[in-house]
Amino acid sequence: MKTLYAAGALLLVAAALSFAAGLPAGNVSGQYMEARTADVYTGPCFANGEADINGKEAVLGWKINNGSWNGVNIAGLGIVAVLRAEHTLGDVHAGRNSNIAALIVDSRADSAQREALVAFAKNQAGDLLSRVVKVQYAPVELTVENNDMHHGAARLTAGSLAEIRTRAMTEADHICGNEDIFYPPLTKLEHVMPAYALENSYHGEGLGETWNSRLRRSSFIGTFSVSR
Repeated sequence: MKTLYAAGALLLVAAALSFAAGLPAGNVSGQYMEARTADVYTGPCFANGEADINGKEAVLGWKINNGSWNGVNIAGLGIVAVLRAEHTLGDVHAGRNSNIAALIVDSRADSAQREALVAFAKNQAGDLLSRVVKVQYAPVELTVENNDMHHGAARLTAGSLAEIRTRAMTEADHICGNEDIFYPPLTKLEHVMPAYALENSYHGEGLGETWNSRLRRSSFIGTFSVSR
């Protein structure tokens, strides 16, 4: 199956969505995944049809490869944030869009590392994590096939509570011909690529709902590098 992105297009998208110039040299770096319950790589016609109906939920996950936060080493650990909002996340026409959040902190972390992971996630996601209503614990894993996000194949798991699994976009995912990144990622990233979500689920507590939103152009794979 031919992938949607030829080598040249991959470089263009990666460059267009590279925020490295605006970020300081980091002391925490790693990989990131995100999935929504609405398409993020889409055309205006599809996005307008989903606005305020879908896309009110999201799963965000960080895996720390290297670094410390608030003086605590968090390398090798991860954290997942799960969001539920009043309106479609990222919809600039929605006005005020309050949300609640649940956190899934890596169960392998000690108490100091858990605090540091939560502080790191709040720094990255900003106001999206201003109302955390539930904190849960599970092993967090994030793997990117061949360690190359441009291949599009990656998986995030937080025990049995949350999962994102992706593949690369293909020509078959180009439906209307006007597709672009309609909704950008919800957090600060160094580089990012859109991906097709084979799985996007949350089965935890605290948000008043669970979901399994599969087979959508609704995901991102990225990297981050930040300093305290």
